[in-house]
Amino acid sequence: MDLKDKMVLVFGAGKSGISATKLLKRIGARVILYDGNNKIDISTLEDKFEKENKPEIYIGLFPNEKLEQISLMILSPGIAIDHHFVLEVEAKGIPIWGEIELGYRYSKGRIIGITGTNGKTTTTSLVGDILKSYYKQVFVVGNIGDPYTDIALDTTDESVTIIEISSFQLETIHEFCPDISAILNITPDHLNRHHTMDNYIKLKKNIAVNQDMSKLCILNYEDAHTRKIGKELKTRVMYFSSEHEPTYGLYLDGDNIVFKSDDKREHVCNVNELQVLGKHSYENVMVGVGIAIEMGIPMDVIHKAIISFKAVEHRIEYVDTIDGVSYYNDSKGTNPDASIKAVQAMKSPTILIGGGFDKGLAFDDWIASFNKKVKCLVLMGETREIIANAARKQGFNNIIMVNDLKEAVRVSAQRAEDGDAVLLSPACASWGMFDNYEQRGRMFKQYVKELHE
Repeated sequence: MDLKDKMVLVFGAGKSGISATKLLKRIGARVILYDGNNKIDISTLEDKFEKENKPEIYIGLFPNEKLEQISLMILSPGIAIDHHFVLEVEAKGIPIWGEIELGYRYSKGRIIGITGTNGKTTTTSLVGDILKSYYKQVFVVGNIGDPYTDIALDTTDESVTIIEISSFQLETIHEFCPDISAILNITPDHLNRHHTMDNYIKLKKNIAVNQDMSKLCILNYEDAHTRKIGKELKTRVMYFSSEHEPTYGLYLDGDNIVFKSDDKREHVCNVNELQVLGKHSYENVMVGVGIAIEMGIPMDVIHKAIISFKAVEHRIEYVDTIDGVSYYNDSKGTNPDASIKAVQAMKSPTILIGGGFDKGLAFDDWIASFNKKVKCLVLMGETREIIANAARKQGFNNIIMVNDLKEAVRVSAQRAEDGDAVLLSPACASWGMFDNYEQRGRMFKQYVKELHE
């Protein structure tokens, strides 16, 4: 679709919507930016655009007569596809794209798409580090930070773009087709928005659904959902595994990561060389190595990059040791499966801080993973009673209820003994108490710092 001189409606005035609007203005589209939140200040929003590139802006109610002029709507990922206004636009036969689809239509070069319930940000960062050590023009965008549309028009035939893609963003793709895709894992998350696990799985599969045999999808052999997806795709598949040796792919052989192809085995690294903790981190490294191999990067270059890589902020991030107690920030553990991996990575008796926004998830498997490693559970947020009840059903009763994160850190420090770890890994989203998991993680680190005082 040629969008020059077409009227395009961008629904959602957050970072993604603003970026999409700027791209559309650059390609000569006529743009209306709309957000249903009537508390947004229009003048503040207008200041985000250059004078000659300001879109029409509507806040609160959208004038229905304008819909007759719209050729396309760009939907921000924070807005669900079953939102009443989205359904109204859809009923009028107006095509609906997401920001990822828009960026794809206007970008060049090779594209790598990474999704999964957990590990996306770490893996995307790692892939970025590896590729930047070998290629001259590498963009790392998407759910990790900068919107895809920020850089799409700056890409070239020689560039490589690595995109972290969430299930929200995969709701609105049509032709998006990366050269390499990866689905790290699929465990229950965001069911308050996607409603069923089957729908959530289908959305994750969308990242590879347009790929053919000239492309590659990297999948987790230990995940039943991704293993099933591997049989359904029309593209080449590479597996990674922490428990088995795949026919083609990467696997863990004791403490060594090995790449297998055509019955040949190539040593990648020993996990003790890495600066990341836990089996899930080794799996993320395998994905990064698989992508790098497909991109033609020599193994010595790959090895140097992966042993230099450090954990991303908010993902089992070491914060400090105070009075013999180590503090770890895993604020990015926004669902039970992510938090299970963080608990498993701990090597010391652990006081665990959890709780937050209720996404309609079950916490039983998370409690079961404690396996005598978690000595005390400190709970906050709207899920604290739900989690406490799940814990008591499994015989775990050392539970402390707190009102906020600051109190959680203080109480944890009081309960911890020399040699213990205090781990913030909430298994819940941050909404309701914080703007996002990043703010939650930063506040945790600040409160730990204040313990010195």
